[in-house]
Amino acid sequence: MDTVSGEKRSWIMSRIKGKNTQPELLVRKFVFSLGLRYRLHSPHLPGKPDMALAKFKKAIFVNGCFWHGHGGCAKWRLPKTNRGYWQAKIGRNRERDAKNLLALRKIGWKTLVLWECELSDPMKSGQKILRFVSA
Repeated sequence: MDTVSGEKRSWIMSRIKGKNTQPELLVRKFVFSLGLRYRLHSPHLPGKPDMALAKFKKAIFVNGCFWHGHGGCAKWRLPKTNRGYWQAKIGRNRERDAKNLLALRKIGWKTLVLWECELSDPMKSGQKILRFVSA
């Protein structure tokens, strides 16, 4: 059961930012350290990827496990209150993500989706990024 009122919960959730999140900043720092330059949230690309490496036609998305419904992840579980709303909300996010990835692939871009939980192991996530940018 939620320990705060509905109004308070709404206020708390409205303060969660979608850009410049801690996981996104970690990935940016790593990609920059590789000597690669990128454009942030490019409005000219489907889904406004978190990072667009235009020179290589590659896009990186850094997804929060909760907001994008990362199934099988310890950080993602459907809230117990207002389940209908959250199922619909996260379902729409998943559909939008899939549509945007497909649209990017159709215009010749390669994509990488990094999940928030993956970033807890810097070696693994770093290797994943290296494989992506060097392929």
